[in-house]
Amino acid sequence: MRTELVWKIGGEQGSGIDKPGSIFMDACNRLGFYTFGYRHFMSRILGGHSNYQVRLAHHPVRALGDRTDVFLVDAKGAQESIDANIREMAPDGVILADAKATCELPAGSSVELLSVPFHDIASEMGSDRYWNMVALGASSALTGLSRDAFKELVQSMWGGRGEKVVRSNWDAIDRGHRYVLEHYGEKPHLQIAPVADPQRRMTMEGDYASAFGALAGGCRFLAAYPITPASMVMEWMAKESPKFGGVVVQAEDEMSAILMAIGANYAGARGMTSTSGPGFSLMQEALGLSGLTETPVVIVDVQRAGPATGLPTKPEQGDLNEMIYGSHGEIPRVVIAPGSFEECFYDTAEAFNLADTHQCPVIVAMDLTLGMGKGTVDGLDWNRVQIRRGKIAGAAELGGGAAFRRFENTEDGVSPRALPGTVGGVHLNTADEHDFAGRITESQEMRRLIHDKRLRKTLDVDFPGLAMHGSLPADLVLAGFGSVTGPMREAAERLEALGVRTAVCQFRRLWPFPVQEFTDVAAGAGRVLVCEHNATGQLAHLIRAQCGGDLLPGCRKYDGDPFRPSEIVARAEEVAADVRNARIA
Repeated sequence: MRTELVWKIGGEQGSGIDKPGSIFMDACNRLGFYTFGYRHFMSRILGGHSNYQVRLAHHPVRALGDRTDVFLVDAKGAQESIDANIREMAPDGVILADAKATCELPAGSSVELLSVPFHDIASEMGSDRYWNMVALGASSALTGLSRDAFKELVQSMWGGRGEKVVRSNWDAIDRGHRYVLEHYGEKPHLQIAPVADPQRRMTMEGDYASAFGALAGGCRFLAAYPITPASMVMEWMAKESPKFGGVVVQAEDEMSAILMAIGANYAGARGMTSTSGPGFSLMQEALGLSGLTETPVVIVDVQRAGPATGLPTKPEQGDLNEMIYGSHGEIPRVVIAPGSFEECFYDTAEAFNLADTHQCPVIVAMDLTLGMGKGTVDGLDWNRVQIRRGKIAGAAELGGGAAFRRFENTEDGVSPRALPGTVGGVHLNTADEHDFAGRITESQEMRRLIHDKRLRKTLDVDFPGLAMHGSLPADLVLAGFGSVTGPMREAAERLEALGVRTAVCQFRRLWPFPVQEFTDVAAGAGRVLVCEHNATGQLAHLIRAQCGGDLLPGCRKYDGDPFRPSEIVARAEEVAADVRNARIA
């Protein structure tokens, strides 16, 4: 029996694909499997192809599967679903298509196409809405997964609607299971071995994990404008943060959202905003305001494929230059990049400490694959979440009688700030250039002094620049950030098995750039392959600009589809071959 399986359900968008996908994943998680789930959907409400993939295994999985083993196809859009996904099917995979669908496989395909009357069985039960439960029952028969986990989920989800609803869903699962066994029998090559000692673990989506981290990190104000794929940050905060005194505002646009967040921080609250590429572009002027007024703010940018509206529901990492260099003028900023669902939680919590400590904007660089993806999390360590407010002057520090100089020239560039209402803390703060007391100035000398002061604030940032997975020296180092981390780590494991000594360099802090850390890594690598979700190699160019040397070879993907480990392995083998050939020569 196998220890890993990739399952997928597809159909016309709006026909109810997401719910069975989410239930399948959560059921597998309850059975003790590690899981990774991803929704492929189009930027429309109805029509077009949609699918939900779940990868489950006995070992941790950090990326989409390379090949689909079981694919369920709804009657609506059946042929479109097959045409869009057949290239990802395993050679011995099985497609379960609804009996009402008229569809066929391309010539020469070895995939087995089976017909199951999902909708007819559901209609016999009195409601077509049970079709997805029939499909889950059919899936359990093909894969050997216990139906108990599915039934437990049904109980927890719909138990409040009464026993009749629960029993009907259970019956739908059983009917789908029986139909497959009676008409097609067991498929031994698709049976996945049960986990011997199943552990109860959480599943988390990146956006929700980020919002949870913000709340744990003391955030009590969020202003945002809805935008895919960042809207779930706001949705989660709107639901949960009021329980802890939090306030969420749906602003009229992204400019208002970030200005509200800056105002909240100025008043002493921990405030943030969440957005994606188009919205982040609108926030650029306000980034400068945060930098010049030395007011903390946290921005979560869940990147998507651009430019313009682009591909709103597809992943990309095209905002890197904008996050690092955006806004007119030069300001201090910190850009950090979580690479897992757990890191979405921890990094967003820590972002508020960094913003308060350095009194500048902090950007959490996420992307759609991570933000809207979902995966198994072993657990969260609450002791890792600490609250550090930085230099906030209280009544004791301000009681000497001298006028408070908000922008005092300090060695580290960070000046104590007084929150509004603090006795003795009256001060000026303006968007114009100013002196150490906040008074507007055009003095050339003062401009140099205070500009240098601001830029000193992020010379020493207490946040890791890199995370290394694997050891040096190595024939090959895979370098990247964000959601590419998982596929790189799995690719490294496969390359090691092929005899290529491989390590993964995950950029955790993109700005200030970890120059010396990366230089040390590159010195221990035969070659460095930069893996990134964009066409122009923004990370590779950043490395060259900061560390010098030639432009590093890249593995770039910008077709709107997430990285798969096999794609990185294929490109890495080309680069590794260059290393071996150079040694022979």
